[in-house]
Amino acid sequence: MTNRYAVILAAGQGTRMKSKLYKVLHPVMGTPMVQHVINELKPLQLEELVTIVGFGAEKVKETLGNQSKFVIQEEQLGTGHAVIQAENLLKDKKGTTIVVCGDTPLISKETYEALFEHHEKEGASATVLTAKADDPSGYGRVIRNNDGQVERIVEHKDANDEELKVAEINTGTYCFDNQSLFQALKEVSNDNAQGEYYLPDVIEILKNKQEKVSAFMTPDFEETLGVNDRVALAKAEGIMKKKVNEKHMRNGVTIIDPNNTYIERDVEIEADVVIHPGTIIKGETVIKRDVEIGPNSELSNCYVGEGTIIRHSVASDSKIGNNVNIGPFAHIRPASNIGNDVKIGNFVEIKKANMGDGSKASHLSYLGDAEIGSNVNVGCGSITVNYDGKNKYLTKIEDDAFIGCNSNLVAPVTVGKGAYVAAGSTITDDVPNESLSIARARQTNKEGYAANRKNRK
Repeated sequence: MTNRYAVILAAGQGTRMKSKLYKVLHPVMGTPMVQHVINELKPLQLEELVTIVGFGAEKVKETLGNQSKFVIQEEQLGTGHAVIQAENLLKDKKGTTIVVCGDTPLISKETYEALFEHHEKEGASATVLTAKADDPSGYGRVIRNNDGQVERIVEHKDANDEELKVAEINTGTYCFDNQSLFQALKEVSNDNAQGEYYLPDVIEILKNKQEKVSAFMTPDFEETLGVNDRVALAKAEGIMKKKVNEKHMRNGVTIIDPNNTYIERDVEIEADVVIHPGTIIKGETVIKRDVEIGPNSELSNCYVGEGTIIRHSVASDSKIGNNVNIGPFAHIRPASNIGNDVKIGNFVEIKKANMGDGSKASHLSYLGDAEIGSNVNVGCGSITVNYDGKNKYLTKIEDDAFIGCNSNLVAPVTVGKGAYVAAGSTITDDVPNESLSIARARQTNKEGYAANRKNRK
């Protein structure tokens, strides 16, 4: 296999996006478009990956980090002008260079690999990735001769009436013999309607030098979608969402309503999981088998163990064990660790807390900055009072403890193993093991009070 290189075009401002965020950084399914491109190129064993940046260069560099080398295109004078900015890094190298637009987040690694293989098999100096479009308006047209060979690529604004009828379009993705590419780029002119240096002109230049030019047509036109505005961004989101959901369903996941279920690409889901409508699953979430999620739940960067049920709830950056029952309307905030066979009921909020196996907080509680042991019962309306206005403190509730309803545990405090806290108590001191702590005013009844009050009126 020949050496492989990649150039990503990511210098455009994307004025049609009408956004302060640079075009290639707009997310599709939670990931910036240009990151999708890199993710699909990574498996191709590239010797070098170069990203051409311009507008928002520092933000793009910050987003991609050390995944790429960068070259700045100071003036945006066209795609040909953009690629030649990488000349100092690539011009003397032998091998194949793929040129990809940073706003094409849907092209798969399989398509890139097929393009490389076709190019190398044909021994071509240039190969263009093409597709058939039902409506080719706005796309460059691939013009072939009578033998079906690629003659040239004509931009839409420069095409004549006959050329505009051509349905085969240039996707903006190419493979080139690396040295032939940079030699030909020096001959590209800007004598066209836009006054720009077009990369597709390299095709005609190489053809005129009797070098072989080929085309590889992908059967999936949708995959080649370039995102230039918010309408196309939504379309790309919809296409990717559909593909992701279909992948999971083919792997044994039941998605009740795929049109109303959002699952990002890095999510891992095992078989026999059931996902109800309105569910959003993001980040690097892992869901084990026999889980049921939704309706209307949101998970982000969570691990969810086997047999767990999560309804109408939100969880993020946390680990949830096996056979846990969460919701409705619970909130699992970051850095929480929920054990097995736990119940977290309606309107319970957990934050930066460990909750041991078999424990329960069935309703209307806040448990923050807490270490809760196994088989603990947290009564309705109980709160770990963790914040004094300046610092946060830890509450410990040891195994088999019972916290009565409407209790306040003022941290730092420990409730010992097997201890009881009476309902309505405000606990400020540690509770010893196997003890009962009552921290409330003694009840006083004033008989006849109501009748006397009525008589006074």
